[in-house]
Amino acid sequence: MISAYAFCADGQVEEIADPHDISEVRGRDGRIVWVDLWEPSDEDLACVQEEFALHPLAMEDARKHGQRPKLEQYPTHAFIVAYSMTLAEVDLFVGPDWLVSVRGAATRPGSEGQPWDIGPARTRFERTREGSGSIGFLVYTILDELVDGYFHATDAAEDRLEDLEDRIFSESLPDEQAVQQQLFEIRRELLLFRRAVVPLRDVMGSLLRREVEWLDDRSVLLLQDVYDHILRAIDLLDGQRELMGNAVDAHLAIISNRMNQVMKKMTSWGAILLGSTLVAGIYGMNFRHMPELEWRFGYGYALGLMAMITGVGYWAFKRRDWL
Repeated sequence: MISAYAFCADGQVEEIADPHDISEVRGRDGRIVWVDLWEPSDEDLACVQEEFALHPLAMEDARKHGQRPKLEQYPTHAFIVAYSMTLAEVDLFVGPDWLVSVRGAATRPGSEGQPWDIGPARTRFERTREGSGSIGFLVYTILDELVDGYFHATDAAEDRLEDLEDRIFSESLPDEQAVQQQLFEIRRELLLFRRAVVPLRDVMGSLLRREVEWLDDRSVLLLQDVYDHILRAIDLLDGQRELMGNAVDAHLAIISNRMNQVMKKMTSWGAILLGSTLVAGIYGMNFRHMPELEWRFGYGYALGLMAMITGVGYWAFKRRDWL
């Protein structure tokens, strides 16, 4: 699916109905052309490649999603790979007065394969581009919208971690297997998310060094703010990974502590019953000449002795907080 728009210098926005007319529209009267492709077919990609003379290697990367965030330079355009908060790949082809965005499906669990919503970025660009309607400002708008979404993802992960911590340290016994599974799911999500965010720092560094020649001074200044947001997101991810490790260690320590408590109780009861078992074993032997065998009160004496040993053992272990 292809959506194409031409942003005129006077503030007007024209929708390009036929993608084959793009080459006739771009480059006229200071217009900026933005072509967006959502889950494109091979025909859509071939059409855009022909209209903008896109490099075959970059097109191959756009067809096969799963690329690492990066910036590549070609003679007539630059190629940027970034990811949204749902780990949906967003490929950007940036030219002197045009931009092509290719959006793939989200890969983060729970996102249901939906691509990144380009609507807020387009609305924001239309609203704020007056006096700054350059291709660099469009790149800034898209990247800023992408990076702002990272904080929603980190906040959601932090909320899940706090909820799990409350369950781990709660007095009631949680479902250990469910808690452990959720801990490892969050750890995996943070790892995948970090792989998508950290390389983007190098991409932003390249943009700030003006390696893309079509970025103007004001756009580079704005991109500095995006770079700062990426650094903040990385710091949050590193902090959450540390909290994640602490939560896993605390969970394992609590499981081990509860196991020790169970073992202490089992050992205590075993030691308590050992005395009664010893008395019963001695008086259960079938020897003819044994003391107290003919004693009238022997049975009551044996029961009383076992009860006394059990009571003393229970008191001793209870005093040591083993029961």
